[in-house]
Amino acid sequence: MTRNHARVAVALGLAALLLVLPLFAEKYYVQFATRILIMAIFAMSLDLLVGYAGLVSLGHAAFYGLAAYTLALVSPQYDGASLWTSLPLAVGAAALVALAIGSLALRTSGVYFIMVTLAFAQMLYFVFHDTKIAGGSDGVYIYVRPVADLFGWRPFSLENVAHFYYVTLALAATVFVALAVMLRSPFGRVIAGIRVNEHRMRSLGYATFRYKLVCFAIAGGLAGIAGYLAAAQHGNVNPDMMGWHLSGSGLMMVILGGMGTLVGPIVGALAMLALEIAFQGVTKHWQLLMGGFIVLVALFLPGGLIGLASAWRRRREGNE
Repeated sequence: MTRNHARVAVALGLAALLLVLPLFAEKYYVQFATRILIMAIFAMSLDLLVGYAGLVSLGHAAFYGLAAYTLALVSPQYDGASLWTSLPLAVGAAALVALAIGSLALRTSGVYFIMVTLAFAQMLYFVFHDTKIAGGSDGVYIYVRPVADLFGWRPFSLENVAHFYYVTLALAATVFVALAVMLRSPFGRVIAGIRVNEHRMRSLGYATFRYKLVCFAIAGGLAGIAGYLAAAQHGNVNPDMMGWHLSGSGLMMVILGGMGTLVGPIVGALAMLALEIAFQGVTKHWQLLMGGFIVLVALFLPGGLIGLASAWRRRREGNE
């Protein structure tokens, strides 16, 4: 079996496992898998900036939280908002705010860009934390999940744990495929070129600022999908969903799994959330163990966990 055949076999096996998971797993594990998929979407959206465009952002959680607040604000108090209108509205709001922030932040670069994105995210955080727009520091509750009614017909119910899982899985797969197509398109090639040498791309006639701005807005919209799903799953939205620590966690997922790869952020989200649960069962100081693990991966696997198989194969070939 060739290497490509092995990859296809592994991919098909994982896809089959994801499809049948709710059929044999307990409710807790289905909900945990849903949470992993949500964070995988968030990590993929951040990797579009960090791994492909070379834009390290510490304010990415702002778009995640903004979409969550959008769902909370459009949801009736004791009824569910329409999935078909509230999801595009939340994603659109996140993308538009990303477009506005990006139009200013992208005029800087390097560490200044990092600080500007962090500053904008903190501004939005305190808007919702210090005002009564949506519950202040306590946040706001979503008592009923969005409904998927179409002309009186309900194809699925997000109140059903398995249905919610499959909807999240479908959205995660859609994001993955959309990114794969986009990154292989001329637009994706230009973004990759900007990361390597923006001055050369500009000299070739490309409006690099516009490309980066569109990329920033797309990443914000994709983060909005994750925020919407997180709000619907947990039923609570609070300012911490916009905090810098969530942006930092997303960045660690990208680094842990492997930057600049489509699968890396998914692996990073799975590894980080699974290790968090495992380390919490060992000690109350589990953050130390998590930090140590991430440091070890950064030192010995600069390509992330996704590069573990390649590193092992090179070592084996070297020994032979």
